[in-house]
Amino acid sequence: MPIKIDDRLPAKESLEKENIFVMTESRAQTQDIRPLKIIILNLMPTKIETETQLLRLLGNSPLQVDIELLQTATHKSKHTAEKHMLTFYKTFDEIKSNKYDGMIVTGAPVELMDFEEVDYWDELCEIFEWSKKNVYSTFHICWGAQAALYYHYGIPKYQLSEKVFGVFKHRPLDLYHPLMRGFDDIYYVPHSRHTETRLKDIALCKDLQVLSYSEESGVHLLSDIACRNFYATGHSEYDADTLAKEYFRDLKKGLEIKMPYNYFPDDDITQKPKMTWRNVGTLMFTNWLNYFVYQKTPYDINLL
Repeated sequence: MPIKIDDRLPAKESLEKENIFVMTESRAQTQDIRPLKIIILNLMPTKIETETQLLRLLGNSPLQVDIELLQTATHKSKHTAEKHMLTFYKTFDEIKSNKYDGMIVTGAPVELMDFEEVDYWDELCEIFEWSKKNVYSTFHICWGAQAALYYHYGIPKYQLSEKVFGVFKHRPLDLYHPLMRGFDDIYYVPHSRHTETRLKDIALCKDLQVLSYSEESGVHLLSDIACRNFYATGHSEYDADTLAKEYFRDLKKGLEIKMPYNYFPDDDITQKPKMTWRNVGTLMFTNWLNYFVYQKTPYDINLL
C-alpha cells in the first residue's frame, strides 16, 4: 500500500530507494479517498530502524495508508534524538479521542522484568483498554504480544534457560486462516527473546487460536476468535543484519551470548547473513491489512 508519512521522516529516503511506494503528506492531500488509519506504538529503543522496518512491510498496494507514530509519555527514549520524537511522535493524550483501522504494538527490551515493573505499564494497559473500542484490529509483536496476552487473558511469560536467538523453522497450523493465506508449509522467522509464552496456557483460553508453531522456538502466531487481535512472538520485520548487530553489540559489551542459530552462512560470522524471511513478513502484514483491516472496518471510521 502507498504509505502516507511525514515528508521529513528519515525512513522516507530509505524506502524510496527500495521502490516502496511512499506517499508524502503533500501528495496525499490531492487524493479524494478515505485512507486506512494505522497507528504504530513503537516501544523499541531503535526507533528509526523499527519505523523503517515496519513501514516497508505496510507499503505497495493501490490503497492509501495513513501512518501515525505513538510513544509512551511515561518513558523517555534514551537512544533516539528528542527532536525526532517531538517532530514525529504523538502521546496517548493527543490521540485517545481518535479512531484507527489498525494498530501495531512493537516489542521492547524489558522482557526480563515483571510486567508491572515496567515504568510505562499502567499507560500501556490504558492503551490496550482504549484499543478495544477505538481500533478495529491490532497486531502485537514479541514483548508487545506477551504484554497484551497477559493484560487481556492473564497468560504469563516464562524465562528461558537459554535465549531463543536466530532464525527458526515454523509450520502453519491452519493454512485456511486468512492471515496464513499463501504461506509455505515451512517458513522462517527471526527470534530474539529470553522468555516464552507456553502452549499449555494458551490452550486454556477458548478465545485464542494458535496459527503457527516451531519445534525449536515454540508458539509463533496467534489470533483471537474474532480476528481483531493478532500476536507474533518473532520478528518478521527484521532486516537481514538486525540479529548480527545485536550479536556483535553484546560481544563488545562482554555479555555471554551464543551465535544466532541458522543465521550466518556456515556459522561463519565473517559472512553476510542471508535473508530467508522477507517474503513471509511481507505476506503476513499484507494479509492482515487486506483481510482484517481494509475489508472489515467501516468506511465511516467513527462507527468503529
